[in-house]
Amino acid sequence: MDRGSPGVAFLSLLLLVAISCSAERCNEPLVAQEYSSSMTASSYYSYSYSPSYGKLHSRGGWSPQVSDRLPWLQINLSQRSKITAIATQGTYNSYDWVTKYLFLYGDRPDNWTPFYQQGHNWTFAGNRNSDDVVRHELWRPVLARSVRFVALGWNVNRYVGLRVEVYGCYYDSDMVSFDGNSSLSYQFQDGSTRTLFDSISFNFKTMAQDGLLLHSEGEEGDYITVELQGAKLLFHINLGSSNIHSVSGDTSIKLGSLLDDQHWHMVFIERYGQDLNVTLDGHVERLLTNGDFDHLDLNSVIVFGGLNTTERLRLVDKPNFQGCMENIMYNNISVIDLARARYSQTQTLGNVHFRCHEFLHKDRPFYPITFATQASFIQVPGIPMLNQLSVNFSFRSLDTSGLLLFSNFSEGLGWLEMGLSEGQINISFQQTGKKRLEFAAGSNLTDGHWHSVQLLARMDSVVAVIDERDDSPIRIGHTLRVQTGDQYYFGGCPTSVKNLGCFSNVSMFHGCMQHIHVDNYLVDLELVKRRQLGRYAEMLFNTCGVADRCTPNLCEHEGICLQTSDNFVCDCERTGYTGPTCHNSLYPESCEGYRKLGVRTSGNYTIDPDGSGPSRPFTVHCRMTEKKAWTIVYHQQQQEVKVTGSTLEKPFVGHIQYYNNTEEEISAITLAAEYCEQGISFSCYRSRLLNSPSGLPFSWWLGRGFEKHFYWGGATPGSQRCACGMEKSCTDPKYFCNCDADYRQWKTDRGFLTYREDLPVTKVVVGDTNRSSSEARFTVGALRCYGDGGSWNTASFVSGNYLQFPSFNPGPSADISLYFKTTTSHGVFLENSGYRNFIRLELKSEMVVAFSFDVGDGPEELQVESETPLNDDAWHFLEAEINVKFARLRLDESPWRLREAPPQSYVSLKLDRPLFIVIGGYFEPGTYVRYGFQTPFTAAAGAFANMMVPISHGFNSTSEEIVFSFKTSQTPSVLMYISSFSRDYLAVIIKHDGSLVLRYQLGSFPNPYTRILVKDNVADGKAHWVNITRRDRDIYTQVDEHPVVRDKISLWGDKNFDSPRSLFLGRVMEIGVLDPEIQRFNSPGFTGCLAGVNFNGIAPLKAALRTNTNQTVEVLGDLVESNCGAVPIILSSVLLDEDPWALQPDTPRFGYDYLTGVIIGVIVALILFAILALLVLLFLYYYRHKGSYHTNEAKPLEPSNGAKPVSLKKDQNLPQILEETKTE
Repeated sequence: MDRGSPGVAFLSLLLLVAISCSAERCNEPLVAQEYSSSMTASSYYSYSYSPSYGKLHSRGGWSPQVSDRLPWLQINLSQRSKITAIATQGTYNSYDWVTKYLFLYGDRPDNWTPFYQQGHNWTFAGNRNSDDVVRHELWRPVLARSVRFVALGWNVNRYVGLRVEVYGCYYDSDMVSFDGNSSLSYQFQDGSTRTLFDSISFNFKTMAQDGLLLHSEGEEGDYITVELQGAKLLFHINLGSSNIHSVSGDTSIKLGSLLDDQHWHMVFIERYGQDLNVTLDGHVERLLTNGDFDHLDLNSVIVFGGLNTTERLRLVDKPNFQGCMENIMYNNISVIDLARARYSQTQTLGNVHFRCHEFLHKDRPFYPITFATQASFIQVPGIPMLNQLSVNFSFRSLDTSGLLLFSNFSEGLGWLEMGLSEGQINISFQQTGKKRLEFAAGSNLTDGHWHSVQLLARMDSVVAVIDERDDSPIRIGHTLRVQTGDQYYFGGCPTSVKNLGCFSNVSMFHGCMQHIHVDNYLVDLELVKRRQLGRYAEMLFNTCGVADRCTPNLCEHEGICLQTSDNFVCDCERTGYTGPTCHNSLYPESCEGYRKLGVRTSGNYTIDPDGSGPSRPFTVHCRMTEKKAWTIVYHQQQQEVKVTGSTLEKPFVGHIQYYNNTEEEISAITLAAEYCEQGISFSCYRSRLLNSPSGLPFSWWLGRGFEKHFYWGGATPGSQRCACGMEKSCTDPKYFCNCDADYRQWKTDRGFLTYREDLPVTKVVVGDTNRSSSEARFTVGALRCYGDGGSWNTASFVSGNYLQFPSFNPGPSADISLYFKTTTSHGVFLENSGYRNFIRLELKSEMVVAFSFDVGDGPEELQVESETPLNDDAWHFLEAEINVKFARLRLDESPWRLREAPPQSYVSLKLDRPLFIVIGGYFEPGTYVRYGFQTPFTAAAGAFANMMVPISHGFNSTSEEIVFSFKTSQTPSVLMYISSFSRDYLAVIIKHDGSLVLRYQLGSFPNPYTRILVKDNVADGKAHWVNITRRDRDIYTQVDEHPVVRDKISLWGDKNFDSPRSLFLGRVMEIGVLDPEIQRFNSPGFTGCLAGVNFNGIAPLKAALRTNTNQTVEVLGDLVESNCGAVPIILSSVLLDEDPWALQPDTPRFGYDYLTGVIIGVIVALILFAILALLVLLFLYYYRHKGSYHTNEAKPLEPSNGAKPVSLKKDQNLPQILEETKTE
């Protein structure tokens, strides 16, 4: 299937939109809205610890009685809901919390099913303290009215303490029920329909293993069918078959298992052309339909629930569905809604009800019990001293062995033992002083389906009936002295009851039972649950918790999956692969691989060109020479083919069929080889070939992917030439092929095709042999390749260089190998990450390489230490592999370093980011990095700009976002410090005791905001991830996998971070006064690794390590590039509006570089200069006019010596004043 096709992209987009919309609408707390009466429990210690105190964030908590060994807390929701997440806390302000629990759900409080995580692990990790909230996002939503939290483990030497929340949304639905003889149909509006795109969804629940859920078909053979078969979902579709090319369009896929559990299952089908997605309960299968057509042509109607007409055609042997369906959507049409409204295009036949009857099987009420652990058993009383023993029950299991029943006879006469072994039931009667009677009954009884057992023992015979089949009774004539005992043990004989007479050595049963009859009476399991009848230990009532660990099958390359009690094993025989999941090929990738193994004899050998990839191993011919090993693949058309009577409209098509190989398998050879060639020849008599130099080609060949190629042997791709055209030696120099001259004589164009990306040749098309006496003959030789295209493809890296590749998406397993040589002691070889997963190979020191990964269970690391330094500038070989069974790492010829995965593990390597290197640094003691935001001038300019334009941002901030990873073994240290030209600062420090602390100083408030992020010692040599976000007075912090913590800065403090100056990593070397509390932890400096540092979009380590000349960064000391096993930044699954880590697009940020500061400073300086110049001009203008006034005033006469002053008259001076004014 072409994953890059438009259909795949379209369906993927629809799936992403559906997931996003679902998450947006369905994430509300549900328990918080319920009354306290909706909460019940198996028991409670006292009223102060009653279930009503079990809500998240309540000032208390629920605790059961000390004697309750399998306690549970239950919530009965007021409405049926879709549940997407769950969360827990311990009892408030205590040492009581749950460390491990089950999550059960159901429509009724007497019928439960456990939620299985991917990998079939049904346990959830609980709390590590009483107050932190541990939330789990469910990998698929579930529908339920009631939920139950079952505590499996709690704080050592303490008690169970639990507060819970369930997240989701109320779920409305239209339901319909079918009794096996009814159906619901929808008639197409135009009598038929032809679609390129289809979207079908519905939910169903049933207790039947088989039944037809959906069907429609067309006159041309198109059809679509969804059915249950053996409690699995089968989907069939046919878009049309071609009678001309003998191509069948039938496409089928099988999903799920154990679907007859009377719980809701969700089906979603999307089709765009031949691209198809089928989703069952969150598991998506993507495939490409068979055939050449992409439209679905259907006639008349689509039917749900079964067919009740005589025109069942090929479905005559399909039983109808018996159960409930809801929310049937066919191409955006709600079928049930229309049928309920009696819409004319819908029709119901038989007994159809628009509600769900809980018990459609009235003779089989569903009250199962689950034997969940190695200590599980149930003991029920019998009627002693009867001379006839009668036991009936039903069970389901996927384990190959386990004790079903044990009972002692009265008066020491012996005992009865019944157990599973290799799919059979072994029944054993032991009579005192007599030979044991043993026999087996049934077959394939550990297939996960319900099977019934009836055992009747009398004085002269034993009768065993399996599954109520008429042909199954086993009658054993044997003289027995039967006197029934007073106790029957089901499921096992743990140590706790061996002293009571249950002494079987058969292993414990793991599975479910129901309908238990002993001595002809039905055991009331409700009384047993209340401990009013018999006894039990570690049982789950009203629940069947059986997981099919082989669905989906994680055994690769068609390996056979076999169940065990808590895991699975793969049978890889006859697959050509080995390993725990049949991942590793047994064969070399080419003949060159055999040559390297010392093989020097030519012959037929099996190769596997894509190694652990999807293509199977196959046989080729290897021709060994002294220096090369040729891999040769022959085909069935190597003789010369004669062609006449062909035209461009009706060309001759010659198919090249390779022996025992598909086109994909042959392509794998060319992709892995160093060099490939394939000879091709075209002989012509008045038959043009490529019609060179510029005409439309008359003949061509098709290569890999059936792509057309208009060049011939000996020419280059895209040239539309033959070999003679490249050598300029054609018969007619006007043409680029000999045959293009169109002579009435035989000519030939031949040569080798050597562009391996186009090979192999799959078809040859000839289109110019329809003229008089025209004829053409062609031959295609065997495909020949040699060398290993993957060997010694080297790349050199210096500081700041990296290679980027498309995302690596291996699925449940992966293997990586590479050669490296270096002179540095740290560095990342490769890393790929996704939404929550990542893998990384790195050189951690000159002696250690590491394989780090997160496959869904948190980050892990595997290390191998070399005996000699690895930075010796010599080649070293590194291999890594990961699957559901183990992770392992090997360096050169050293043994594998192995870490086994726990049972029920799940590997999901969903990597959607390019392959790249994380930028980080290893800090030697005393090393620091300083990133400068502003100079004093730009700080003053920014302050002035803020005064002049109050709405501007950039120099004072109310929001910060900080992300980084670190690893160290030393305390104390300052990881990050942000200074300012004011008193403000931000610091992340490690104290002497290893605790991680955040300090914020904002404004003149005397006491900085201080929060202990992690109380435990973080200087443990492990990688830790830190995320800090502030919005005004709200601060959100998260470290590693701990929950997000929200806090507030005091209202008395400022909320602005004023005039940031510098960011320090590793140590603070700032001029000025440093807070004494920071100074305490500043020496001798940070020793270890910092990686992925990001502050408001600024990456200071990237600037320091990837830029030769960067005036904003100063590095003092030894800083070596390395990501040091840093934890990759994991994308939040919270929506943007709710995500505390997501800064909105208009969030003010700060941290300009010097260039930006200079530009702003110059602009502000120009403004200041302009204002100053304006003031000077105003000053000069004012004083200039003031001077003119004094000048124009009449001058007083000089008095003569001894004379009396003469009085002056103002009007006498006016002409003079006017005259001076004119002069001016």
